Amino acid sequence: MKKILHPNSTILVTGAAGFIGSALAERLLSHNFFVIGIDNLNEYYDVNLKLDRLKRTEAAGRENFQFIKMDLCDGPSIKGLLRDHSFDYVVHMGAQAGVRYSLENPQGYIDSNIQGFFNLLDASKSLTRLKHFVYASSSSVYGGSKNLPFSESENVSRPVSLYAATKACNELMAFTYSHLHGIPLTGVRLFTVYGPWGRPDMAAFGFLRKILASEEIEIFNNGNMKRDFTFIDDVVESVLRVLAEIPLALDTDTHGYENAESSSRILNIGNGSPVSLMEFVDILEKCVGKKARIKFVKFQPGDVKSTFADMTEFKHLTGFEFRTSLEVGLKKFVSWYTSYFK
Repeated sequence: MKKILHPNSTILVTGAAGFIGSALAERLLSHNFFVIGIDNLNEYYDVNLKLDRLKRTEAAGRENFQFIKMDLCDGPSIKGLLRDHSFDYVVHMGAQAGVRYSLENPQGYIDSNIQGFFNLLDASKSLTRLKHFVYASSSSVYGGSKNLPFSESENVSRPVSLYAATKACNELMAFTYSHLHGIPLTGVRLFTVYGPWGRPDMAAFGFLRKILASEEIEIFNNGNMKRDFTFIDDVVESVLRVLAEIPLALDTDTHGYENAESSSRILNIGNGSPVSLMEFVDILEKCVGKKARIKFVKFQPGDVKSTFADMTEFKHLTGFEFRTSLEVGLKKFVSWYTSYFK
């Protein structure tokens, strides 16, 4: 039987104006939970898209939703927020995203993804009612591993981008805080999320914009790339199911370490069905009814050739089977995009 969250819970959602955070907040509000969302509304991409997401969330939540503009790097404000509210759950989706942008602005990733995550973790020590803290990690932590599909037991000590390194660091920090302070924590390694209200720096968004404008799209590594594309609705359902499955403190001493007890775990959230980049473009062309102009370019530093989620652990825990094919998901994305941008 599917587990449910505790009724009348108050839930903190970080990155509440972001792609995944806003979708999660809306879903939580549809179940009448009380949601406080925070976001710094930075200008990594068009702020108007973030504000429009917030409008949707506010309309869905009415009196059950409160938005606070706040930067995770502002330690005193984060501590004050958690001191003033008795959160039952924390869903941490706020971070500086993007692999390629980490080559241009590395400091932004250290500030948001390391310092920001630390501030939230450290402040969570004071939450006496906290049942579960779920945070976004990334498939990027697997780096250039050739062990497909990617299993949670894989060694992730060889990240190939600073973004990936910050996410791997988050997982280590989470384990430590769970071990020292008893915080139940789950990191979800997300695999190439797409769908309506998505991020403009992601492939679906950028490719569609250029196809509609008859501009060239750049295909890296001559198209020899595969991604485990995961539809936003499946991700939201997955995170909520994981949130209800509170990890127990277990002795994780499987490698000869002492005092390794921790209620911290890692789970993949991916479609479990990787698709080549050229197949992705082909499906997108069919949804639009227009051929893409393609320019092949070299492999990019920090990128990986393939991602593929092993979903065994997730399915064992939740019983949830992903439902959305790439054809269906891209059709819904194209419909939203053409409506939103007229």
